[in-house]
Amino acid sequence: MNFEALRQRVQRAELVVAVRVEKTRSSWFTLSDAWRAGWTPLRIITVGLAGGFLAGKLEPTGLGAKVQGARWLQMIGSVSNLLASTQAAFASMQASEAADTAEQAADRVDDAVDGVPRQPPAPRAAAAAAPRVDADDQRQPQPAEAATDLSER
Repeated sequence: MNFEALRQRVQRAELVVAVRVEKTRSSWFTLSDAWRAGWTPLRIITVGLAGGFLAGKLEPTGLGAKVQGARWLQMIGSVSNLLASTQAAFASMQASEAADTAEQAADRVDDAVDGVPRQPPAPRAAAAAAPRVDADDQRQPQPAEAATDLSER
């Protein structure tokens, strides 16, 4: 097999991986949205009561029950930590992708600005006639300031 054929196979394989990653990401977002929407307060309470009832019925009475209860709590804590670390890793991955997207957008804007011809500077007479604007006036007002301005009018 020649080099070009190998290169084309690799490019096709990379394209397949990219498409599958995007499908997986889409499925993950759908799953996480459905998961969050499914946990209503009533369902949380129901699952907690059912879990407590089952844990109470499955444990033997006496000293062994205290040890088993501690093991249940340890297992629940471990699973909780696992879920929290998984969510943190996923959030980190989303943040890095958002940063990459923002960087790409900034690069596109820079490229677009480089392609636009610059206008010649305005004559001094026009600049002198233009009203001066303070730096404070150029910033957007905070919501409280905007509400105060509206109420004063």
